[in-house]
Amino acid sequence: MKIQWKPLAACLGIPLAAGSLSAFLTSGSMEQFQRLNQPPLSPPGWLFPVVWTVLFLLMGAASYLVYTSGRSRQARRAALDRYGAQLTVNFFWPVLFFNLNLYLPALLWLIFLWFLILLTIRAFLPISRLAGYLLIPYLLWVTFAGYLNLGVYLLN
Repeated sequence: MKIQWKPLAACLGIPLAAGSLSAFLTSGSMEQFQRLNQPPLSPPGWLFPVVWTVLFLLMGAASYLVYTSGRSRQARRAALDRYGAQLTVNFFWPVLFFNLNLYLPALLWLIFLWFLILLTIRAFLPISRLAGYLLIPYLLWVTFAGYLNLGVYLLN
């Protein structure tokens, strides 16, 4: 399988750009977040951007595999529409949580995101099993983020 460099760059760039813009919009609230009571198992702050960068790269690679799969345009479009929906919802969670300090609404938003990720995995798997599998770490991380979000809500 020959790599299509322009689609690959776009597929990797879209989630990285969304994540970078979201991080930029929330960067001023990190000091306040560090002062909150944290639940057990909270990782150090430096780990979050590292994990999210890896997850955004995995998302981009998964979307590339779907986009270049050769499956029908309709099947790819439906799967990529779900992908776009979850990426959009993902973009707004940090704003709710970090900027607006709406911990319970952010948790509900995160649960919605979790279901959208699951639907995206289910849409990707028939097109490219690898693409679906690449999203599993993302689903697991969002599950963990839900635990952290709930902990912050309960402790603060």
